[in-house]
Amino acid sequence: MTEKDIVQYYVLCNKLKQTLRTGWLQTHITKERIESVAEHIYSTQMLALAMYSQYQYKIDIYKVILMLAIHETEEIIIGDLTYLQIDELTKQEIGHKAIHEVLENLNIKEDLIDLILEFDAKETEEAKFAYYCDKLECDLQCKLYCEKENNLSLAEKWIKNDLNKINYDDNFASVAKYALNNNLEK
Repeated sequence: MTEKDIVQYYVLCNKLKQTLRTGWLQTHITKERIESVAEHIYSTQMLALAMYSQYQYKIDIYKVILMLAIHETEEIIIGDLTYLQIDELTKQEIGHKAIHEVLENLNIKEDLIDLILEFDAKETEEAKFAYYCDKLECDLQCKLYCEKENNLSLAEKWIKNDLNKINYDDNFASVAKYALNNNLEK
């Protein structure tokens, strides 16, 4: 890997700062400023640290943080596709192809690809934890947007849907229920 490869990867990843989370637009969140994919990545990592700290999971938190750091990098190539646009398996398929292009010049490319595949498979404790953080972060962000817009019915629908659809463990379900029943800004 050369200095040029490092800078090219850095520049590629910076595109995620400008890539908006399209799901919010599709669900008609009208907030003045919608979060970027990069902000979502950061928020999932901070949520992971909080959940790990509070509930003392027996996981490799450093692996989770790295997994969360790269789990959306395919969006540099494919954009932020949501379930409203494409099914999850198709998104994973095209995402896995795109990730090879994004990570092409990194010496640890194969290790990072393995982490993305592990995240997508949701079979290890770290992958499940990271996936729960990814989904709960969206629930919390939705609630924050809806509180600002005074449209709590959308947040209620969103969080209840995830509580029914995602097999959260008791701790993640508890935090989602707290978000559902409380004002997050207070």
